[in-house]
Amino acid sequence: MKKWISFVLVLLLCCQLVTPVLAESDPAPYGRVNDRIPTINIAGDGNAIFVPDETAEGGERQVFYMREREGNFDSDSGSITSAVTSVMLPFLKEGILKNNWDPFYENLQAEVSDLFAEIQLDKNGNAQYGTTLSGWCNWVTWYNQNNDNKGEKGYYDFDDYHFWYDWRLDPMENARTLNEYIQNVKRVTGSDKVSILSSCLGSNVALAYIAQFGTDDLYGLAIDATTANGAEFISESISGGFKLDGNAIVRFFESSNATGMFDVSDFIIATIDLATKAGLLDGVSRLVRATIYDKVVEGVTSALALGTMFTMPCYWACVDAAHYDEAIRYVFGEEDSEKRQEYAGLIAKLDAYHNEVACHVPELLQTTADSGVYMAVVAKYGLQMVPLSTSRNVIGDEFASLTAASFGATTADSIYDTLPDEYIAQRVAEGKGKYISPDKQVDASTCMFPDQTWFIKGATHTIRTEFEDRWLYTCITADRQLTIDDCELTQFMVYDNATRVMSPMTEENCQAATTFTADRANDEPANFFVKIKLYVKSLAKWLKLLAGVIKDKISEKINGPQPDAEA
Repeated sequence: MKKWISFVLVLLLCCQLVTPVLAESDPAPYGRVNDRIPTINIAGDGNAIFVPDETAEGGERQVFYMREREGNFDSDSGSITSAVTSVMLPFLKEGILKNNWDPFYENLQAEVSDLFAEIQLDKNGNAQYGTTLSGWCNWVTWYNQNNDNKGEKGYYDFDDYHFWYDWRLDPMENARTLNEYIQNVKRVTGSDKVSILSSCLGSNVALAYIAQFGTDDLYGLAIDATTANGAEFISESISGGFKLDGNAIVRFFESSNATGMFDVSDFIIATIDLATKAGLLDGVSRLVRATIYDKVVEGVTSALALGTMFTMPCYWACVDAAHYDEAIRYVFGEEDSEKRQEYAGLIAKLDAYHNEVACHVPELLQTTADSGVYMAVVAKYGLQMVPLSTSRNVIGDEFASLTAASFGATTADSIYDTLPDEYIAQRVAEGKGKYISPDKQVDASTCMFPDQTWFIKGATHTIRTEFEDRWLYTCITADRQLTIDDCELTQFMVYDNATRVMSPMTEENCQAATTFTADRANDEPANFFVKIKLYVKSLAKWLKLLAGVIKDKISEKINGPQPDAEA
């Protein structure tokens, strides 16, 4: 009981701190109509998942939370050893020796599924233990649908109506729940319309809502870091476009460290870099591709997909239209396969979203804009894409390319490049020079909504900054369609993860916002001698860091574990 009281007190304190800030930034110059238009906030995946447990406090036990780095899939060392043995024996005995890979696939899926058992959906795409987030989220959802949250402040905040939902489920199903939520919010507020502020997978739900219920109830729609137009690392890796690249792995960890997503030691990063410079990763990759890759890639893809997160329709909603059919074949087999029959219920849900939403994203967006709904899009870049697909070197925000997330921006060919001078000169001659980013990597003029799309370099995909919350909220509660000319900053911005400051992008600060080092000369040696030089340099750095690790271990052995600096 004390924990709940403490939590409520902290929540009230946060509200007291946040409300004056938002009130102070309430932009009268834009004629905001947030006194009568409530905004519904739809976030993406990652909220905690619970299962019923009578022995736990509150009768529920948390089994997953995206933002927790430890404890999601606990398993003792004996279980891990047993799992590895269970997978490797059929791999060696049946696969390598007899070219019979089915036992390997079956054991691999079974062992991986065991780790994800409590959060996986069943073969029809339904939650096995109910669609439980937390008791608090469920209570807030009920409260919001039965109370007018305008309160004494006299207007609706950007998060007054947060739509909590089980992100694992079919976006079409969640959209139907969203429609009920919207009708109830309209009822309790007396408003005839609402605005939606969506991010990541939340935008998939928003578009699924529009596909099924239209735009009559919408005043504004904000889309931030969307995956509704596809996420390349999912689309490609699950349909055979898997590619392991040591340099991209190094950049990904550098990028993740810079944004606070992970905390990977310099020694581990240096070890991967050394293995890459020595040709070990490339050699292993070549060996696998030359021997067993073609034999096992589909079976392994299927086993890992169905053993982990791809019984969840939400992630299939991130497969773009171009890769969908091949991805279905990779994971479920050919049209008449036994696995297709086994997962028929799930596939039916995937097909419905694909046919009604994924194949019609541009049309849905254009219809929304044409109906008078005020639009705002934020896309991010300057982060290394997940290093598992053939699009690992495109310009993007870790999970989606900038082209996909911005609905059509033209970008440089890769993270190593800028737009060609001839291309830029042509755009300038056409009067579209203002849409070229100061770092010369992005042309916003080709977006679906070039004047309602903003770009942030250096901000992570997974977290909306204060600027995004405030500006998107402004756009979708204004009395007119706001454009890049109205923005207090600029169309192109940079974000400093250390200071959490957003600034207009300039030629001087644009490179500082990149969260990794992209050096083609380092990643693609010109000749053998350059390759040797880079290897020696990497080895020297690795040895220096190794010496530091050994020194720390010896010190710990002698003096015992040292307390953290913060403690």
